[in-house]
Amino acid sequence: MGETEEFLPQDAVQKAFGAQNRNRLIDQYFVDRPGPVTPANAWQHVYQLLLWSDPTTGLAHCYESDKCQPGRSWYARSLAFHDWVCRGLGVAPADLAHTIDWLFIKVCADLTVAKLRKEAGLAEKAVAQRAPYASLGFPEPGTDPELGAMVQEGLTPYLAQQPPADVWNLISQRARQYLAVQNKRKNLVGEGFEDVLAQVVRRACDAPADTVLARALLYEIPGFNRAKRGTKENKVDLAIIRPSMRTIVTAKWSVRADREKQFTTDYEDYNKAEAENRKFQYVFVTNEFDPARLMRACETLSSNNPMFDHVVHINTDALKATYGPAQEDDRAAARSMQRVIEFIESGRLISLERWLTLIAEH
Repeated sequence: MGETEEFLPQDAVQKAFGAQNRNRLIDQYFVDRPGPVTPANAWQHVYQLLLWSDPTTGLAHCYESDKCQPGRSWYARSLAFHDWVCRGLGVAPADLAHTIDWLFIKVCADLTVAKLRKEAGLAEKAVAQRAPYASLGFPEPGTDPELGAMVQEGLTPYLAQQPPADVWNLISQRARQYLAVQNKRKNLVGEGFEDVLAQVVRRACDAPADTVLARALLYEIPGFNRAKRGTKENKVDLAIIRPSMRTIVTAKWSVRADREKQFTTDYEDYNKAEAENRKFQYVFVTNEFDPARLMRACETLSSNNPMFDHVVHINTDALKATYGPAQEDDRAAARSMQRVIEFIESGRLISLERWLTLIAEH
């Protein structure tokens, strides 16, 4: 039995992308890393755990893939971001993919273990089920003729001899499995970002585990009421509970434009549920690079005051490096970028390092 199988609890294997296994892996990551987690190096851990390379460009992902293709304006910015991350992590540009995406790679390894165990139990039954049709040439499970044909067409000119059909089938099965797992990344990055932030806050700010809660129900935070009967309970991405302040965090790796209105709706719900008539902080933490979305987060008001007490980016220096000088073909974006830089310089948009420092000081 391999090391992973010995170490991995059975219930966690069955839910490789679930919270239990994610947190087990995140714990493992930090245990294996020398030195303490600090506000200054927190961004490095977040990127090593969650940042990934865009398979269509080979560069660190910072924006929508279709807008980052060679020749488009965000390709130049993606190159700049990739260069900045490599310098910050101390790795060569060609080696970055092997330094980041740690959590997704580990979860996929656990998923493979789970699939192998499951398939081993089903294989014998499948043989019996197929036996009555053995002489009829039925396709093997997982066979994808179209995908297999595309792979075969591309490789045939370079092969000394044709591989047997079962080899082509195996290649197409593995390609389909790879694509299916890639589609799970969105779910991992969503809740995984919340889990990683919770761990980073606890470790960098020396906060007790029970004071930093991921996906807590609102009423579990001191001073907030339950939802009215018949209505859905509010759940917050991250809550930090200190004697001097309760902080509700909306954590979004990136922001879909159609979800921005939800921030205001959630804030209204939190205010209605607050029962002690005392201040709580509402904080937005993100790795979004779209300047217009960051600008709106900084500018959104509630009762003529900024709705978010802090708008936090994983690293504001990354934004500056990625935006770079204005490009002639993208003036509208350049104006938004300049506005974001102004928010950084004024302290309206702060780095993860700065936010963690503020938490640690209180």
